[in-house]
Amino acid sequence: MDIIDLRSDTVTHPTPAMREAMARAEVGDDVYGEDPTINRLQEMAAELTGQEAALFVPSGTMGNLAAILAHCQRGDEVILGHLAHTFLYEAGGMAALGGVHPHTIPNQPDGRLALADIEAAIRPDDAHHPITRLVTIENTHNRCGGAVLDEDYTQAVCELAHSRGLKVHIDGARIFNAAAALGIPAQRLTQMADSVTFCLSKGLCAPVGSLLCGSKEFIRRAHRIRKQLGGGMRQAGVLAAAGIVALEEIRPRLAEDHRRARALAEGLSAIPGIQIDTPQPASNMVYLTLSADVPLNAAQTAARLAEHGIRVGTVGERRFRLVTHYWIDDAAVQRTVQAFA
Repeated sequence: MDIIDLRSDTVTHPTPAMREAMARAEVGDDVYGEDPTINRLQEMAAELTGQEAALFVPSGTMGNLAAILAHCQRGDEVILGHLAHTFLYEAGGMAALGGVHPHTIPNQPDGRLALADIEAAIRPDDAHHPITRLVTIENTHNRCGGAVLDEDYTQAVCELAHSRGLKVHIDGARIFNAAAALGIPAQRLTQMADSVTFCLSKGLCAPVGSLLCGSKEFIRRAHRIRKQLGGGMRQAGVLAAAGIVALEEIRPRLAEDHRRARALAEGLSAIPGIQIDTPQPASNMVYLTLSADVPLNAAQTAARLAEHGIRVGTVGERRFRLVTHYWIDDAAVQRTVQAFA
C-alpha cells in the first residue's frame, strides 16, 4: 500500500535528479570556503533573496539562531509573534544559547504583527529595560494556516523598524511558497530585510539544509556563529547539490502544491462534521477541525486514517494540519478525501 504522508512538507524525499546531482557533486572543504558546490548554492540564494551574501547551514533552526545571535548581544530583546516558529518550536535557543530575550506580541489571524503592536513593544532607553534590537516576522506563517505576508506589509515593517534603529529578520522557511502564492519573485519579499532564512528540506524536497542570507558583513559574523554552534561542515557539497536542484527544478512548481491544497480543502469541506479553517488556503497548508458531533477525536481519526495508508498531523484535540508537497499528486488528494468521508 502506497503511503500518503500529509503530516508536513518536511517528509519529502529527494528526487531522482537530486540523488544524481549528489552523487556527482564537486566538493571541497567548506569551513575554508573551498567547496565549489556550496559556493554556487550560496550565490544562488543571495541572488534569489536580493541580498549580498548567503551561508549554508544544516537547519532552519540553526539559521534563525545564527541570525539572532549575529544581530543581538546578550541581554538584548527580539520582538516576534506569539505563534512564531522561532518562539514555539526552536527549543528556546535564543535565550538558552544567546541570552537574548524574546518579547512576544500577538500574531493576527493572517500571520501579521500589527504595526502599532510593534511600535508599542519597542523599549525606551531606560536602564531597567533590555535593549530592543530586532523584529522577526515569519513568511509563510505556519501556525496561522500557511498565511502569506505581502510585499507592502513587509516593507512597512522594515521601514518602521529601521526608523527606530532596529534590524529585521525574516524566518522565510517557506518564502518561495509565499512568492508562488503572490506570483512575484521572492526577492521582492526579502530584499528590504536585514536577513532572511529559507529551508531546502521542506517543500523544496532537498534532504538537508537551509540558507541564511544578508549583507556580507552580517554573513561574516554569522559564519563565526555557525562554527560556534557546530554547524561548520567539510565536504558538504553533496548536500548543496540537492539544494541547487531544489532551487532550479522544484521552486518553480510550488504553485502546484497550492492548487492541490485548495482542492483538498474543497473536498474535505463537503464532508459533514469537518470544518475548514480557511476554505481557500493561501499556500500549501490545510487546517481543519472536527465538529462536536463527530464521535472520534483527532488522534483517533488519525489512527484510523493510518490504517488506510494516510498520515496526517494532529495539532489539537480535534484539529489537524495537512500539508501538500511534491509527493502528493491529484490521486492522493482524492484518496485522502475519500478516507475522511
